[in-house]
Amino acid sequence: MADIAARGPAAVTGDSRSGLHKLMQRKSTIAFLMALPLIVLILSLVAYPAGYAIYLAMLNKGMTRFVGLGNFDFLFGRETFWMVVYQSCLFAITAVIFKAIIGFVVAHFVHNIPSKGQRKWRGMLLVPWVIPPAMSTLAWLWLFDPSYSAFNWILAHFGIDRVPWLGETGWARFSVILVNVWIGAPFFMIMYLAALKSVPEQLYEAASIDGATWWQRIWYVTLPMMRNIIAITALFSLIVTFANFDIVRVLTKGDPLNTTHVFATWAFRVGIESGDIPLGSAVSLFMVPILAVAATFILRDISKRGSEV
Repeated sequence: MADIAARGPAAVTGDSRSGLHKLMQRKSTIAFLMALPLIVLILSLVAYPAGYAIYLAMLNKGMTRFVGLGNFDFLFGRETFWMVVYQSCLFAITAVIFKAIIGFVVAHFVHNIPSKGQRKWRGMLLVPWVIPPAMSTLAWLWLFDPSYSAFNWILAHFGIDRVPWLGETGWARFSVILVNVWIGAPFFMIMYLAALKSVPEQLYEAASIDGATWWQRIWYVTLPMMRNIIAITALFSLIVTFANFDIVRVLTKGDPLNTTHVFATWAFRVGIESGDIPLGSAVSLFMVPILAVAATFILRDISKRGSEV
C-alpha cells in the first residue's frame, strides 16, 4: 500500500503530461496557437474600434449624453442620407461589375500570350493598381479639370462641346466610377489570370473534340471552374469599394450638391468637418448590414457549391 501511495502523485503527473502532449499533437490546437497573434491583432485593431464606433453612435453631439438610437432615427429622416445610400450602392455595384468584366477579358488576353511575354504585360497592366489611389486620382483630376481638361481638348478637335466632368451630377458619378474601375480592374485581372492557369487543358481539348465553340468553352468550362474565385474576388472588391474614400474625396468632395457622396466621405463631412462625431459614426455603421447581407449570400453560394463537389 505504501508503494502504491508513493507512486500515486507521480502517476497523476505523468498522466497530465501525457494529456498535455496529446493536446499539443492535435492539429486544431497547433493551428489555434499559431493563429493566436493574428486573433489578438484583429481584436485590438478591428473589434475594439468597431465597438467604440457603436458606442459613439449612441451619444449626443457633445458626447455628454446617451441617446440610444436617436442618431439613426435622425438619419432616416434626412433626404441626404438616402441619397448617400443610393450613390454608395450605385458606385460600388457598377464599379465591381465593370471591373469584373474588364478583368476577365484582359486576363484571357494575357493568358493567351506566350509565356515569355506575359511577365511584361502583367507588370504594365498592374501599374494602376500599384500606384497609391490618391496620387493617381490627382492625375485624373487634371484630366477632368473644367478649364484645362485633356479630355475636353481631345473632344474639341472633333467639334464636340466641353463636358462638365465634375460639375454635373451624371458626369460626376460617371467620373468617380471610371477612376475606380481603372484602379481596381488590374486586381481582378491578376486573380482571374491565376484561376485560368489552374483550369486543366484537358477540359478544353475534350470540349473542342465535342465541337464546342469558343463561347461554349467559356460558358461551360471556364466560368464553372472559376466561379468561386470570381465570387470571392467580387466580394472582396465590393467591401473595399463600399469603404472607398480617397477617389471621391479627391475628385469631387461629394459635390455637386452632395450627389457623389459615399458612406466614407459623408461620414467624414458630418463627423470631422461638421464636428458631429457620433452622427458620423452612425453613418459609417450603415455599411455593416449592407456588406453583411452581400457576404452572406456570396459565401453561402460558395459553400453550397463546395459541398456539391
